[in-house]
Amino acid sequence: MATLALDGIKKSFGPVQILHDISIDLKDGEFLVLVGPSGCGKSTLMNIIAGLEEPSGGALHLNGRDITPLGPADRNIAMVFQSYALYPNMTVAKNIEFPLEMHRIDRSVRAERVAKVAKLLQIEHLLERKPRQLSGGQRQRVAIGRALAREPQLYLFDEPLSNLDAQLRLDMRTEIKKLHQRLKSTIVYVTHDQIEAMTLATRIAVMKGGVLQQLGTPYEVYNRPANTFVASFMGSPRMNLLQARVSGSGGALELSFTKGDRAHAGFVLPAAAAAPLQPYTGREVIAGIRAEAVSIARKGETLGANQRTLAARVEVIEPTGADTLVVLDVAGQEFTARLDPDVDLVPGAMMDFQIDLSKLVCFDSQTEILLS
Repeated sequence: MATLALDGIKKSFGPVQILHDISIDLKDGEFLVLVGPSGCGKSTLMNIIAGLEEPSGGALHLNGRDITPLGPADRNIAMVFQSYALYPNMTVAKNIEFPLEMHRIDRSVRAERVAKVAKLLQIEHLLERKPRQLSGGQRQRVAIGRALAREPQLYLFDEPLSNLDAQLRLDMRTEIKKLHQRLKSTIVYVTHDQIEAMTLATRIAVMKGGVLQQLGTPYEVYNRPANTFVASFMGSPRMNLLQARVSGSGGALELSFTKGDRAHAGFVLPAAAAAPLQPYTGREVIAGIRAEAVSIARKGETLGANQRTLAARVEVIEPTGADTLVVLDVAGQEFTARLDPDVDLVPGAMMDFQIDLSKLVCFDSQTEILLS
């Protein structure tokens, strides 16, 4: 069990700064996922935590102990790599046992730990096989087992599922989540897959260009993204971001969507949604609405306090099986709705859609930061 504190971590390679003042406090038993596009610095930060890279500034504390100057072998941290990094000439049992042997752990203790993790990961029948005789998922279980056998204070996972096919990746994701729930271990996990981040994490650190964009629970980063980058990166499909104008007087505000000389579409905002926009009356904002906050408006249906209708033209229909994604045109801007799988729509049709404005978030049009 462990706590981890990153305090102002910086990393530069020559004149190029890769990480900019990253500060994160990780509580005991948390599952932190570092997520972001390729080149955002997440793997560099992981390597600094592991001791494979030295920070250019800042400090790291594990359980209150400064580990910044320590090498990887002295940090009591285990890492699971993307490439599995198994020894091809050793059996599964020896691969799991080898790090314990290097730390001069007693033979009987080694055998006990190998048996324990093999049972936990359901690989007991594979212990006498060599890595070449294993599937990708089995190799990943062995790599995880080798880390578990060490019983370290902190586990690091560096994109461990990226080499697996889609179904196996889904299965292993579930297994890793179950493992964390059973062991209550502290984990830092790197991925570029935002769905992986949402399903595994207790907290997510979203990164871009070496800068921490937002640190929060999956619910927070999905429903209250700190800026338009987080809004568009987290979620599939991405959040709809529309150019909008706030207008009105006497406390009643209208949000309208326009683009060029196209006719505008919009609605009067409910009080809760209007409150943070009062200072922006007469100004442009960026309105964010998730695809699942949209449904087809039914004639004669009474709208709730936070519901409004919006006219849009159907552009593209994309059945996915579980639901149907529909790309709409709202006053010249693209807007995606997630609808029931059995909807009957025709491209080119003008229709009224119902919007749940309790899910509306707005961003400053200049800074692109969330308006609170």
